[in-house]
Amino acid sequence: MTITPLMPVYPRCGVRPVRGDHCHLIGEDGTRYLDFASGIAVNVLGHSHPHLIAAIQHQAATLMHVSNLYGSPQGEAVARRLTELTFADTVFFTNSGAEAVECAIKTARAWHSHGGHPERHELITFSNAFHGRTMATISASDQEKMHKGFLPLLPGFRYAPFDDLAAAQALIGPQTAGFLVEPIQGEGGIRDGSVEFIQGLRKLADAHGLLLIFDEVQCGVARTGTFYAYEQYGITPDILATAKGIGGGFPLGACLATEDAARGMVIGTHGSTYGGNPLAMAAASAVLDVVANEEFLAGVRATAARLRARIEQFIGNYPDLFDLVRGRGLMLGIRLKIEPRAFVAHLRDRHQLLTVAAGDQTVRILPPLVIDDTHIDEFIARLSAGAASFSAESPV
Repeated sequence: MTITPLMPVYPRCGVRPVRGDHCHLIGEDGTRYLDFASGIAVNVLGHSHPHLIAAIQHQAATLMHVSNLYGSPQGEAVARRLTELTFADTVFFTNSGAEAVECAIKTARAWHSHGGHPERHELITFSNAFHGRTMATISASDQEKMHKGFLPLLPGFRYAPFDDLAAAQALIGPQTAGFLVEPIQGEGGIRDGSVEFIQGLRKLADAHGLLLIFDEVQCGVARTGTFYAYEQYGITPDILATAKGIGGGFPLGACLATEDAARGMVIGTHGSTYGGNPLAMAAASAVLDVVANEEFLAGVRATAARLRARIEQFIGNYPDLFDLVRGRGLMLGIRLKIEPRAFVAHLRDRHQLLTVAAGDQTVRILPPLVIDDTHIDEFIARLSAGAASFSAESPV
C-alpha cells in the first residue's frame, strides 16, 4: 500500500504542531512559530484562551450531543444572541462554512419556490470566489482548479467579474434567484468589494425581487473590525453564511437569514445531525462573550491600523518583492510581484512565521484577534529577516 493513512489531498508541509500557546504554535520538535495564519482565520482568540477552554471543558462534562429532534436551549440562546447582534431573524447551525453556504443556497431557492417561482434557481456569483469544497460550492465558483476531476458541475450558477456591477446586472434573467458574494474575498487575494459594488448589488436585488447572500465565512466574526463586514457597507444582506471564527477552533458554521428570506425553510426542508449541538454552542457562546462588544471591536481596529502601518512602511524596502497592502481590519493581504507560495514557505521554514498564500499573488495575514504590539514587533522582525534572506537567495 502506497497511499498515506490521511487521504493525500493536502500538500502538507513539515510543520507538525502539537501545542498552542496564545499566538504561537509549537511543533512536535519544539520549534515555536508565530501564527499569523490562525488556522485560516479560525483561531480568533488564539490557541489557549482560558474562557474558551473552560466553556468547552465544562460543556463536555455536562452534555456533548443530542439530536435536533429535541429542544435546544443551548442553540436557542446562541441563535438569539446572533439575531440581536445582526440583521438576521433566524439561524441554522452547521458544522462548517461550506455547509453554511449550502444552506444559504437552499434558502434562496426555497424563497422563490415558496413564492410560486421555482424557475428562479440561479445565483450570480463572482470570479475568483471561494465558497467551499462541496459539489454545490465548487459549482458556485469559476475556478477551474477546483472543478478538475469533478465534472459535471451542478447547474444553477452564473459568473460575473468581481467588483463589476454592470456585468452582474447583465446576467440577471428570468431564472435568477439572487447574488452570492464574498464582500471581501479571502482565497481570491484579500480583495474587498467597493462600496459602490456592494451597495449596487443590494439595489439590484431589491429592484428585481432577488436575494442578496453574503459569504462571510472568512471575513466575519470581528475579523475586519466590525462583527460582520456588511456593517461597513451601509447595507444588510438577506442571508449570510458564517463559520471559521465563530467557533474559535471548534467546527461550527451558521446560516443567518431574515424572516422573509427564510419563508421557505420549513419543517423537513433541511437538517444536520451535529449542527448546533451543545458542545458547539458552548464554544460559540464563549467566542461571542469576548468579541461581540464595541470595546473588543475597537481594539481590533486599532491593532489592525498599527499592523497595517508597519507593513506599509516596511514593504517599501523591497520594491522588487512587494507590491501593496490591502484588506480590512486583521484580514490583510500583501500582494507580491511574484507567485507567493515560495515566499510563504520561506517565512515558515526559515523564520518560523506562519502566513497563508492566496490568489492574485497575495500573502494573507490573518493573526489571532488578540495580538498585541509585542506580536506586531515580532511579526515585522520575522518578515524583515525573511524578505532579506529570500531576496538574497532568490533575486527578483
